[in-house]
This record gives sequence, C-alpha cells and structure tokens, in this order.
Amino acid sequence: MASKLLRAVVLGPPRLGQGHAEAGALAQQYLERGLLVPDHVITRVMMAELEKRREQHWLLDGFPRTLGQAKALDGICELDLVISLNIPFETLKDRLSARWVHPASGRVYNMDFNPPHTQGVDDLTGEPLVQREDDRPEAVAARLRKYKDAAKPVMELYK
Repeated sequence: MASKLLRAVVLGPPRLGQGHAEAGALAQQYLERGLLVPDHVITRVMMAELEKRREQHWLLDGFPRTLGQAKALDGICELDLVISLNIPFETLKDRLSARWVHPASGRVYNMDFNPPHTQGVDDLTGEPLVQREDDRPEAVAARLRKYKDAAKPVMELYK
C-alpha cells in the first residue's frame, strides 16, 4: 500500500523568515526589483515544478500569495495542511528596515539583532554595507500593503 503524499503550504508576508528558492529565470526580473511576481508568471513556474514532483512530498513556502495562485494550486492537487505565519506588519517593517548587506559576500546584518562591530562597515572586509532598495522603510511598507490586499482572500479560502 502506497503512503499518502504530503501537500502543505506555508503562508506569510514576504521575507517573514521563510526560505527563498529559485523562482525561475522568468520571475527573476521581478524579484530583483523587489516586486511581487505576477500571477501568470509565478503560477506557470510553480505548476511546472509541481508537475515534476507528482510522486514526492512537498511543502510550499511563499506560494500561493494570491487567490488566482491558490485556485490554480487547488486545481492540480488537494492540500493536506496550510500553515499561516503571522507577525505584526510594524514589527516586520522594523526588522526589514534595519537590514544591511555586504554586497560582495552577501553577508547580512541587522542593526537591531546582529549589528556589525563598526556601524555601516562589514566585519570581515571593512567595506561599506548597503541597504537594499526594497528594504528601505517606504518600500517595505508598500510591499506589505500589496501583500495584505492580495493575501486576505487566500487566507479566507484556506480557513
């Protein structure tokens, strides 16, 4: 007797702490600009990936984010579990806005939780740290507003 395959989804705001996976070259241009990937693009990428994994367990993290994506997912499988991660948007905005990176290495510092030894300078190289455009407070707030608007119907669907 074959065991049932687990199909699960983790829902939460962008960069809540979920892992980041390659979304495909098609989606990369949106991700690099800090934009939500349009439904038709991310759905196409995800459906192709899930088709390859028909006989495997999987846990999706960050998909679906919109009602259109959720309906497409429901059209190809039945979910066993949906986990909703919640954090106050103000807390998330504060955490993301305090994030600075060393571009050459990708090292990430958080000025509140993991600050560099010297303000604005990478601990290992002494090179300057930068704040990504999409981590600036106004960009974070805009992205979270978009997420909230898109996520509400998804949360309702999976209640």
